Formats: sequence, C-alpha cells, structure tokens
Amino acid sequence: MLTIYGIKNCDTMKKAFLWLNEQNIAFYFHDYKKDGLADSLLTEWLYAIGWEALINQNGTTWRKLALDKNTLNNDTAFSLIKNNLSLIKRPIIISNDIMLISFKPDMWQVKLQHLKSQKPDRN
Repeated sequence: MLTIYGIKNCDTMKKAFLWLNEQNIAFYFHDYKKDGLADSLLTEWLYAIGWEALINQNGTTWRKLALDKNTLNNDTAFSLIKNNLSLIKRPIIISNDIMLISFKPDMWQVKLQHLKSQKPDRN
C-alpha cells in the first residue's frame, strides 16, 4: 500500500488526495504535523534525495528562517527540519521502492499506474 506524508489542511495535499481517489489508488495518510515524523524516516529521506530536494525553499517557513543554505548539509538540515516540519515539500509518497515528492499528476500517473484498484469485469 502507498503511504502519503504531509499536512492535512495543505491545499496541495487536498489536490493529491482527490487525485489518488479519482485514480482508485488506496493509500494511508500520515500527517507528520499531527503524528510526528520518526528520526529514522527523516534520515532515510535526507540521504535518499538530499536536503535541497526535501526542503520547500519557496515556502514561507524557509523564507522566515533566512538561512544561508551554503552552511547546510544533510546533518545540519535534520535538526532544522525536525523543529520545522512545515519545511518538508508536500506531499511525499512512498510505495515499495518508489519515492515521489510534490504533487505532479503526470509523473504520478506513470509511476503509480500499477497501484490502481482492479475492478472486476462485469460482462
């Protein structure tokens, strides 16, 4: 089963939920603002894709921090993200060996095609 990570009230998340439902793709939602985010999972994400891809550098949370990104690396970004979970791009989808970041319907269509529910043929 697919797991989608994000924040429930985010507009992008709402679009993602709608798209997944329209595609008949079953999913489990993990709201990391409400339920937290395991250190091991954040570490896995950071080392799989890097902090530059994981952090939403266009968001208000990032701009408010006014950081010099030349001083960041995966290790220093870890504590920054743990203290500001809103920094994480949304949504993040994990399914087996697939990790997708941000809502990109065209890419999702290709990468998640195999997860669509099989409806019985009623001929």
